[in-house]
Amino acid sequence: MPWTRASTLLLAAVTAALAVVGAVLAAAAGTGPVEPLLWSGLAAVPLVPALLLTARRPHLTVAPLLAAAGAGAALNGMADRYLDLVAAGTPPPGAWWVVPLVLQFSWMLFFVPFALLALVFPDGRLPGRSSRVVAVGLLVTPVTAALLGAVAPGAYREPAADHPHTLGTGPAWTGPAAVVTVAAFGVLLLAAAVAPVLRRRRSTDPVERARLRWLALAGLGVPATLLLCWASYLLLGGPDLVVVGLAGMYVGIPAATAVAVLRHGLYDVDRAYAATLTWTAVATGLLAVYSLVAFAVGAVAGQGSAPTAAAATAVCAAALAPMRSRLRRVVDARIDPQRRAAHDAVAALTRASRDGSARPEELAGRLGAAVGDPTLVVGYRPPGGDTPVDADGRPVETADRVAVPVVRDGRRVGVLAAAACSRSLLRELAEAVALLVEVVCLRQEAHRAQTEAEAGRARLLAVGDAERRRLERDLHDGAQQRLVSLGMTLRLAQRRIHAEPGAAAGLDDVLEAAVAELGTAVAELRRIAHGLRPSGLDDGLPAALRGLTAHLPLPVRLEVVDEQAPARPAAPVPVPAGAGPAPLPERTPATDPDWLDVPDRVALAAYYVVGEALTNTVRHAGATRVEVHAARGGGTVRVRVRDDGRGGAAVRPGHGLGGLADRVAAAGGALAVRSDGGGTEVTAELPCAS
Repeated sequence: MPWTRASTLLLAAVTAALAVVGAVLAAAAGTGPVEPLLWSGLAAVPLVPALLLTARRPHLTVAPLLAAAGAGAALNGMADRYLDLVAAGTPPPGAWWVVPLVLQFSWMLFFVPFALLALVFPDGRLPGRSSRVVAVGLLVTPVTAALLGAVAPGAYREPAADHPHTLGTGPAWTGPAAVVTVAAFGVLLLAAAVAPVLRRRRSTDPVERARLRWLALAGLGVPATLLLCWASYLLLGGPDLVVVGLAGMYVGIPAATAVAVLRHGLYDVDRAYAATLTWTAVATGLLAVYSLVAFAVGAVAGQGSAPTAAAATAVCAAALAPMRSRLRRVVDARIDPQRRAAHDAVAALTRASRDGSARPEELAGRLGAAVGDPTLVVGYRPPGGDTPVDADGRPVETADRVAVPVVRDGRRVGVLAAAACSRSLLRELAEAVALLVEVVCLRQEAHRAQTEAEAGRARLLAVGDAERRRLERDLHDGAQQRLVSLGMTLRLAQRRIHAEPGAAAGLDDVLEAAVAELGTAVAELRRIAHGLRPSGLDDGLPAALRGLTAHLPLPVRLEVVDEQAPARPAAPVPVPAGAGPAPLPERTPATDPDWLDVPDRVALAAYYVVGEALTNTVRHAGATRVEVHAARGGGTVRVRVRDDGRGGAAVRPGHGLGGLADRVAAAGGALAVRSDGGGTEVTAELPCAS
């Protein structure tokens, strides 16, 4: 078994024995069980982390020192019980040497283990010669002070003032020497408290620095205890409040030590340290102000008077807010400059973005420079997407960094990631930059919408040009040629009639061919005109959709719904013989079946969406059935075409669905395509202010 574990267990046993002796002495003195239980509890608090650390880190000297702190508290509790019996006139065995040696300076044992802990933390070794001198002094001065105080002339401290000098009386200089020894002990405590600070400044290991900061945070309990003692004498006339400080020190230092050794990254210790140091400095300042005001006013109105207390309290209340804010800025600049610089950078960029001298997209660069981490990245969540992108639209990789989400009004608008920043600092910065991140997201969305609109307009112009060329070609190669041919035939007939008046009877075949040619030309012109605007739309969108679905070569279900009126089932649409499979049962609205008040551009866009989707289904999907749904309500017209084919459809610029997306966007709507192994669904939603 390592000596550290053995000594920890031995000290734990000694602590338990001292607590039992104290309880027996308390029973003999008749003081009741409350005070012995409090002392036993105070002694047991350091033992819990000591036993935990000796089980997890058996070779560290941290655990024995914490166990020694528990033994020191138990010894002081037992010493108080000795004093109770001495004051009652029934001194227990050994009082002749316990009172002179132990009772005078046993309070030093509260601080010695913690001071030694500050010297050897976190690796359990004394770092240099000066620390070894301090460690020896911490062990020697309590013994020296106890020996000098035991033989110094004069009465012992209360309540053993009447106890005889059973160890003899020394020369007159022993009393002042004991006081000097106590003062030297205070200097040694101060040196021990400074040791972790100096060690942290020299250290380049981030883990060691974090652990030392935890110890420094807990070490603030020592000045806090002294402040409580000061406040207790100032307000209560005695040291009663020092017990609260000792309890806090006995809880805080062991707990912080265990966290520093086992889980140093549990919390952002720099933030807690800065806040604690700020409030400690504020308390010191307020106590100093209170003391000065109370002294000054008391010299006029009398000490302890109500005006004195009221004036001191009023001055402290007025000084609290400005004192705290100024001290926090100073402490943050010294203790946590990274956080202060980051917040200053965010504030500066916010101001510069507001007056137009900077762009919010500079956030990542400014934050990275402020915290000294060039790997820091800011990801912006694009609309409708989950993969964050940087200010230039490139995907942001966060796998090798600490990442926290940026949330604005309950919506996740981005992510903040860095390799050299703590998670708590990133969370704090994520709250501070949420507005800037949202602004960048909106700017990216606006830029994307503008780019898509420009591209859509260009595609629509290209489609219009191609459509005009197709119409020109169709007219030139079809109806125009037929009409020219018809004109030539009629001109030939006219010449024959003029040349041969009797030849009119033989022109029946020529005129019959001309009439047939004219009918063909008219049919072609109707077909071209139907391609420009389907004539079925003259009777409303529902009628046009019925015309589209009436001759499909596969079963189709057409559903037309007016959401502002109750729907009723309608009879199946009659299908002419040879027109293909019968449609599935159809639903039509109970009222307003024609939707003639729907704007023509909306009806035309919806018609083309359904027509293109049905064409793709018939040609490419290999479907066995198709459903067409059209609905109007809430200021929109929605059409949906769904089949059970093989899927694979996608919106690609320059293709059928890509042109539809542009047409729908030009009408102010949106097109969505879902296509997988379970079929294809094309949905368009168009605004309709009808």
